[in-house]
Amino acid sequence: MSRARTAVAFLALSAVWGSAFLATDIALRTVPPAFLGAVRFDVAALLLFAVAVARGDRVLPAARDEWRPILAGGAFSIGAHHALLFSGQVYVPGSVASVLLGIIPLTTPTLTRLTAARERLSAHRIVGLVLGFLGLVVIANPDPENLLSSNLVGAALVFGSAVAFALGAVLTHDSETEMSLLSVQAWMMLVGAVTLHVTSVALPWESAADAAWTQTTLVATGYLAVVAGAGGFLLYFWLLDRVGPIEVSLLEYVIPIFAALADWTVLGRVPTRATVAGFALIFAGFLLFKREVIRGELRRIVDRRRGRRSTDD
Repeated sequence: MSRARTAVAFLALSAVWGSAFLATDIALRTVPPAFLGAVRFDVAALLLFAVAVARGDRVLPAARDEWRPILAGGAFSIGAHHALLFSGQVYVPGSVASVLLGIIPLTTPTLTRLTAARERLSAHRIVGLVLGFLGLVVIANPDPENLLSSNLVGAALVFGSAVAFALGAVLTHDSETEMSLLSVQAWMMLVGAVTLHVTSVALPWESAADAAWTQTTLVATGYLAVVAGAGGFLLYFWLLDRVGPIEVSLLEYVIPIFAALADWTVLGRVPTRATVAGFALIFAGFLLFKREVIRGELRRIVDRRRGRRSTDD
């Protein structure tokens, strides 16, 4: 029953975050990218703070060390990540952006190793990383005669968002805090919202005054903030506690399927062959990059099942 509940939660989160790319595409029709992200996380942060207070969690950081992951995660994994991602979705469909973000499980450990003096990338990890980047190139489909084509610009921005997310993860992965994950995430979203507001004001080609809050835009933004934002992250951490980071990282490869389904159902938009081929390359790179970890995880699952069988006998 527990495994079935976990599987349902995994698929539900994949569907919610996959369909969020379509909601973003819809909202971006009338709202500038950075400002849309700022409003999304304004609402999501308030909701998470409300839940944290209702649960009786400590919501105020008590030491300087507790501020470091909040500021780094908020500025990079929330702020810079979504500023670049939403800007990228101005040029490429959300279903394509969701596939490009599959590079995150490769980028994060790579940055971690590059910043660790004693750790080096093995040969098969380098090959996996190369496959992942080849997938990006296939999707971007660069034209030598037009290096500023919308497809290439969009792919570059989304890739930049993946790097920003990974950098935030690297800067926060060894942090220690006695605050709940819910409280930390609420603060990160608030810092991210402030970062996005500042970005929106600083960008000369973007103005909050240009936003047109139609009924459709309000529904899409509400979905991004409440369902995909606050609700999605609560479900994410529930899954993280139960299955661990390896299985959770597979979300990046299930989300594009639901993003494509949402695009096809609502807009009748079918993924191109280049997108499918790029997805296959990125996923193959992930399997090769995480080979030892995946083997260990599969061995652990098999040993656990054998233990249950022997107990039943």
